Amino acid sequence: MKRLLLLGLTLTAISTAVVRASDVPFDFEVLQYRAKTLAANPYADRPSRVPESLRRLSYDQYRDVRFNPNSSWWRRERLPFQLQFFHPGFIYNRTVQLSEVQGGKVDPIRYDKDLFNFGANRDLGAIPEDMGFTGFRIHHPLNNQEYFDELAVFQGASYFRALGQGMRYGLSARGLALNTGEPGGEEFPVFEEFWVERPTNKSGRITVYALMDSPSVTGAFRFIITPGPSTVMEVKSAIYRRKDVALFGVAPLTSMFWFGETTSNSYSDLRPEVHDSDGLLMQRGNGEWLLRPLTNPKSIRVSAFSDENPKGFGLVQRDRKFESYEDLEAHYHERPSVWVEPMGSWGEGDVRLVELPTPDETQDNIVAFWVPKKLPALNDSLNLEYKLHWFIEGKGGRTPPAGYVTATRIGRSATHEPELVRFWVDFTGNYLAKQKMTPDIAASVSVGDGAKLVHQSLEKNPFNGTWRVAFALKPDGSGRPVELRCFLKKPPHILTETWSYLWNP
Repeated sequence: MKRLLLLGLTLTAISTAVVRASDVPFDFEVLQYRAKTLAANPYADRPSRVPESLRRLSYDQYRDVRFNPNSSWWRRERLPFQLQFFHPGFIYNRTVQLSEVQGGKVDPIRYDKDLFNFGANRDLGAIPEDMGFTGFRIHHPLNNQEYFDELAVFQGASYFRALGQGMRYGLSARGLALNTGEPGGEEFPVFEEFWVERPTNKSGRITVYALMDSPSVTGAFRFIITPGPSTVMEVKSAIYRRKDVALFGVAPLTSMFWFGETTSNSYSDLRPEVHDSDGLLMQRGNGEWLLRPLTNPKSIRVSAFSDENPKGFGLVQRDRKFESYEDLEAHYHERPSVWVEPMGSWGEGDVRLVELPTPDETQDNIVAFWVPKKLPALNDSLNLEYKLHWFIEGKGGRTPPAGYVTATRIGRSATHEPELVRFWVDFTGNYLAKQKMTPDIAASVSVGDGAKLVHQSLEKNPFNGTWRVAFALKPDGSGRPVELRCFLKKPPHILTETWSYLWNP
């Protein structure tokens, strides 16, 4: 804490001691002190440094501005990680400042037009040297040693995303979610500055620091990124509130669900399914595993799952068959799942799922995050640490040890009992695949108010070894949403995660 005191003396000018801020080695504590100092002052929106000539670029003109891969940061030094930067222009007029950290010393990474190829854009006028960039991406030989793949991207508000081996970009994470799904609109905190530690020749991971600011909060973040079959981000955060907000969401994940097995394809789209994620997965503090399949609702839908010291939650892409999507461009079957693993005690709160209606696949409409029951006082920090696992099932992913849901299907029979709504829930797992159909293994189906369970059955699929629970419901006509739960058991043991579904008759 000694160097924080020295830095504080410098920033507040309350001492005659001659100590320069640059003499204090940069680390997370220094960044946290800066966030705290920033929170003590009223919010001031930073003016744009992007000149009008860049803002006037059309979409096609902006696409013609590309980073030159030969100019990648640390490429000449042959380090195991490289940085590339995003150029401002078009609608991207909010810039961030980047710096390199080596041995605690900070060196700004200044804008340089020689880093970019401008294509047919010839007369862009004067560009200020302090303009900055709109974000950056990290490259690493992720899939083989011959090519530096994209590993992670930080761009826009507090958004970021990453990849493990054999993955395509899909859902995103962000630093914080404020008032998501609340009346009055959402507030988007922004990462205003980044610091990236220079790796060594043998580094197997890379560290990124970020300073957050917004009208309601400030924050210090550290990301330690370890690439692999499952890429892991160790996140450390200290967040200060300038004022109270209606909803405070921690470790938010943002994804897209347009249509899939649980919905009808009424969009005349030739693909069977279109989504980046198809379920919210949780492991509750008591050890219970729970899966909530996603949907594209007709109106905004918010679900809250109360818990204490959760073991983890995440948005998952369970369906990995190409035939489920038939998309050679988007590769939805290769989109990563992301698991949030809390470090330490998170106390009481709830996992919140917000589902928004979307008319197409271009808009993210799914958000999941943790809402603490209690927050520190405004002048105190909320300190949380967690890991983000970017994975594909079977490659370092998080799945229940016994059995888990692979598919959810809903429909009616046009000829036999058309008044009933039918559900098929398929379970799989190594243990289940080895079991024979016996009376000892049974399905537990529970139905909340609003519908009646008419009949149910369980059978093992002889073609792929999965287990199918089929049941039919009769709505009571009230139109109330109905909570459904289903799992497999072999008393006294529960064999699978709990399928949890909110059905709107």
